[in-house]
Amino acid sequence: MTILVTGATGNIGRPLVEQLLAAGHRVRALTRDPARAGLPDAAEVVAGDLADASTLAAAFEGVDAAHLITFDGATYGPLTNGEEIVALAVGAGVRRVTLLAGDLDESPLEQAVAASPLEWVRLAPVEFMSNTLEWAESIRTEGVVREAFPEARSALVHDADVAAVAAVALTEDGHHGHEYWITGPEALTIRQRVHILGDVLGREVRFVELSRDEVVARWRGEGYSDSDIEFFLQMRTDPPEAGRTVRRTVEEVTGVPARTFAQWVEENAAAFLS
Repeated sequence: MTILVTGATGNIGRPLVEQLLAAGHRVRALTRDPARAGLPDAAEVVAGDLADASTLAAAFEGVDAAHLITFDGATYGPLTNGEEIVALAVGAGVRRVTLLAGDLDESPLEQAVAASPLEWVRLAPVEFMSNTLEWAESIRTEGVVREAFPEARSALVHDADVAAVAAVALTEDGHHGHEYWITGPEALTIRQRVHILGDVLGREVRFVELSRDEVVARWRGEGYSDSDIEFFLQMRTDPPEAGRTVRRTVEEVTGVPARTFAQWVEENAAAFLS
């Protein structure tokens, strides 16, 4: 198969490209800047922007299946040109797509795909384990994590496991019309994550609890908008049940158990060590 991967340099796109190549598929990787992509040589890296349908015709040519992100990689807002993207995909003969959801609500692209003849699977991952890299600098330099709401629980998922579910859905029959909520194998609080980091890294990692006002001030200082901050607060104080409910989706779809947070830390230990 020839498979188009959009968002190819992102958290899910990069491991998906690697996994599809390892399975023997031809991969076309879409990115805004091919010169900086850093993807495997075996991938055909092409320039394009999902937010601008005029750049996509060549990317879809000869493609059997496509992994589509549903949000603008520059702004992270939902793509508004779903009908144009779908028309290009259908016209090029694409048969099957996976849709990486960026929000709880359906995006215009998801709605357009559902109304089309394309086979589709909606991928709804919870928090990525790679978000933990936000703590890397403070752990390296001070051995500390500063966060609010330490008992907030998340069933965070290894990015490569989301890619593995996408790879199966793109290349095997029997998944059309499914919405896959994808989680890791355990729901962890922030305190538990910090403890695991210290154990795996073999160094003391202290936790310093911030107040609500302190964390809001930090987010404002980092340039987040009021709507972003409102979303962050909701996720920490009243998260949707889906975000903290462990599901066996990874194992059920791929046949391999979901990776643990400790495994992720082992793989990324260098980022946290000076």
